[in-house]
Amino acid sequence: MERGSNGRAQRRIARIGKQLEASEEKNADQGLMIAETMSVGLPALDLSRAFPQATPASSFPPLVSDYFQLHDLLSKEDQDLRMRVRTVMEKEVAPIMAEYWEKAEFPFEIVPKMASLKIAGGTIQGYGCPGLSILGSAIAAAEVARVDASCSTFILVHSSLAMLTIAMCGSEQQKQKYLPQLAKLDTIACWALTEPDYGSDASSLSTTATKAKGGWVLNGQKRWIGNSTFADVAVIFARNTETNQINGFIVRKGTPGYRATKIENKIGLRIVQNGDIVLKDAFIPDDDRLPGINSFADTNKVLAISRIMVAWQPIGVTMGVYDMCHRYLLERKQFGAPLASLQINQEKLVQMLGNIQAMALVGWRLCKLYDSGKMTPGQASLAKCWNTKRARETVALGRELLGGNGILVDFLVAKAFCDLEPIYTYEGTYEVNALVTGREVTGIASIRPRKA
Repeated sequence: MERGSNGRAQRRIARIGKQLEASEEKNADQGLMIAETMSVGLPALDLSRAFPQATPASSFPPLVSDYFQLHDLLSKEDQDLRMRVRTVMEKEVAPIMAEYWEKAEFPFEIVPKMASLKIAGGTIQGYGCPGLSILGSAIAAAEVARVDASCSTFILVHSSLAMLTIAMCGSEQQKQKYLPQLAKLDTIACWALTEPDYGSDASSLSTTATKAKGGWVLNGQKRWIGNSTFADVAVIFARNTETNQINGFIVRKGTPGYRATKIENKIGLRIVQNGDIVLKDAFIPDDDRLPGINSFADTNKVLAISRIMVAWQPIGVTMGVYDMCHRYLLERKQFGAPLASLQINQEKLVQMLGNIQAMALVGWRLCKLYDSGKMTPGQASLAKCWNTKRARETVALGRELLGGNGILVDFLVAKAFCDLEPIYTYEGTYEVNALVTGREVTGIASIRPRKA
């Protein structure tokens, strides 16, 4: 009797199970039908089908923003370099940038393409570096930024900060050891000055370097360090606990006590892998201390030169935005005519174009001052802060011109709009750079507030 009852219960459970499975299948089918009807969860339309009236930035527009023909002011070598960089960026890099920017991932497949340009190392002579003119190096940075600001920041951090620091402040042994591989982009570098508590007030950094037998022990934390999550070597600045002065060190990936983690949720330069670096009793051998960095003044020598490159970044970004807007306004029609035929749009285009010519001429003159040995820190700071401010204005006009498409990464302008925000801030905020120039022209320092 008991065995029969168990059998009936099991059969009943089996029937209920089949009924539940049938019900789930029916609900799933109904859910799919509802999703298809409501277009929930379906992939987006291909952009060429969704918006056929204008060409996205994956097919990059031709350059039409050099209105005052800056190209004629370049040497033949710099002209050739410019065209070589432009070709690679437009053909190889532009088609993938929107995808990686959206994912906030770095496209490692572009590294060999960037290496083929032979621009890493910029003006450094020897050690496998290209030995470019300062203007050639700046023009190359602008051409990279014209297509993608994140790529230009990647190469700027690697070349104009980390490599330049080793070239200017490293020993002969360090130059021979590190620069050739960095120039070929076989190894990647980052440059770590900024800390959570010290951004504009970088000279007050608190990361410490304590002398030990055969080397140094580093403790502290760095923040906003571009390339840090995958860099093979890091140039780290720390305070010598004996002298209280700033020293520099080359820290290799895998060093015990060294850890780099990605900063998430950025709205600008999303492809750049900015990170937090934590140093906990990280031992650095004497051979990797940079002998030419014995105070913050030595660090400033590197920053003064790298600011030339940063002053050219917004030139490149705005040239790309103008080129994109120019093509868009000719392709896109409303009220039966191209948007380019409207007076208000032409006025905005011309305002953008004027800004770009002025920015480019400031950048060109800054390079000439550097070549002649006359460039001052105040001049470099003025070029950086003024160009980034004009660039923000220019890109904002471009965002207006593209209407709804001005908020889509696919049409470049939205990406450039966001990417300019960190460029406006890094390597000295607008205000700090303005005050560096103000100190130079008045002789009165006003960056640090007076203590109460």
